[in-house]
Amino acid sequence: MYINEVKSQDQALCHLFFHCCFKDGEFNDPEKTDVSERLVEAGLYKHLNFKEEIIKYQAYRKDIFDEDAYLDFLIKMITPVNGIALYSYCVELVFSDASMSQSEENLLGKIANILDIDRPEQAIIKKLMAQRKVVKTEKIF
Repeated sequence: MYINEVKSQDQALCHLFFHCCFKDGEFNDPEKTDVSERLVEAGLYKHLNFKEEIIKYQAYRKDIFDEDAYLDFLIKMITPVNGIALYSYCVELVFSDASMSQSEENLLGKIANILDIDRPEQAIIKKLMAQRKVVKTEKIF
């Protein structure tokens, strides 16, 4: 179970990012690239082996029966000082495959709730991240 696998703040952030990418049941190359970039950007490559962490995540993923409790556990372990920034990373990872399923939308709502981010802020962040994705992929402003 995840409580036995996730023991540090760095691991919690890593597993939260994986959960955002895997939520739709797929983990394709663009998502792998995006999550790797976010993990390197956060400096986690110095302390974690991403391949090992993916294996750990995939091993317990099917046993996450209470997603709210799981997310609460991860976010409390992360103890974010910049909740909106953390939320924006999660939104960006959900958008990395250019679509958002209802389950991913629900996931973002749960994360926002735990981080105490209201609906207007959520909408702005989602719109910002969607537009940044378009700029990044299509090179248009």
